[in-house]
Amino acid sequence: MFDDDVPSTAYIKYKIAAHLEAITPKTVKDIAKRGYAEEIDALQAIKPHAIISTNYDLMLELLFPDLEPIIGQQILKGQPLSIGEIFKIHGCISDSKDIVLTASDYDYFTKKKKFLSAKLLTFFNEHPLIFIGYSASDPNIRSILSDIDEALPEKGGIIPNVYILEWNADIDENSQPPRDRVIQTEEDRSVRVKLIEANDFKWVFEAFAANPIMNDINPKILRALVARSYNLVRHDIPKSKVEADFEMLTGGVQDSTSFAKLFGIAHISDYSAASAHHRYSTTELGKKLGGKSWHVAHKRIVALAEDTGFNMKASDNRYHRAEIVNKTKFHKYSDDAVDLLDKFWSGEPFEIDAE
Repeated sequence: MFDDDVPSTAYIKYKIAAHLEAITPKTVKDIAKRGYAEEIDALQAIKPHAIISTNYDLMLELLFPDLEPIIGQQILKGQPLSIGEIFKIHGCISDSKDIVLTASDYDYFTKKKKFLSAKLLTFFNEHPLIFIGYSASDPNIRSILSDIDEALPEKGGIIPNVYILEWNADIDENSQPPRDRVIQTEEDRSVRVKLIEANDFKWVFEAFAANPIMNDINPKILRALVARSYNLVRHDIPKSKVEADFEMLTGGVQDSTSFAKLFGIAHISDYSAASAHHRYSTTELGKKLGGKSWHVAHKRIVALAEDTGFNMKASDNRYHRAEIVNKTKFHKYSDDAVDLLDKFWSGEPFEIDAE
């Protein structure tokens, strides 16, 4: 922390990250104990296409474990899939040095926000957008809405498909809150957006969950499928001669089973079940074992291999499964792996089933 090449802001960012990690509930049940169980259930039922957050904490990853966090500058470098992702545009406590906190951080972020606005314009064109936890006067919201308004054919009108949800403790059954709000943006212009005021967000979340975008779809499988298709079209085909069997392609899109086989998936249900069973990354496994990162998991896996000769990472089994996305191998682990490594490390009796 005190090396010459460490920025002067590193320490306060580290302390903020440590504080947020300490006060953030560790499980969804911990949240329910605080009286928000029904509201959280309604929020999770929305199954959003994507989430954009300025929060640093890990609450969203806890509530939406199947969504992929995209943190900070990764937004600029990653593939434009925009499916099943949590865009943490101000950074994350998992890498405290890059969180957006100081004036210079915000200045740099403002220069890069055009890319974020472009993302929002894409979402806005296909899905409803709902801003939760922000005031309509928030400068970031005003700037983004200004960019959206600039792209509309009719300037200054109400922006369809965009909602702002605001907490109002004084709302009751006799209240008649406004349905829209005029927001001053940049260059003395203004926009109108749909406004929802409520003292209980449960009914709002239930309304948005009534027609979920990705109902009964595993976002991780969908992301992997899209990523491989993207690479095939963008990189593989242009670099080599491809003999296409158009008769096979035409027949392959006639039903879901044959279409899945075009991607090399023989049994979608089996793949989905395997993905749901092996749901922890190495970092998540380390945290389940009581650590703060992947190091704890790696240490115990190595120790188990040395003690028993069983290396769970060497093959796909009930404890571990390897996924290859974009030529990169990702290791995924199950609750059985958590149980086995816990018992091994604590000296309890255990059995290994490598099938």
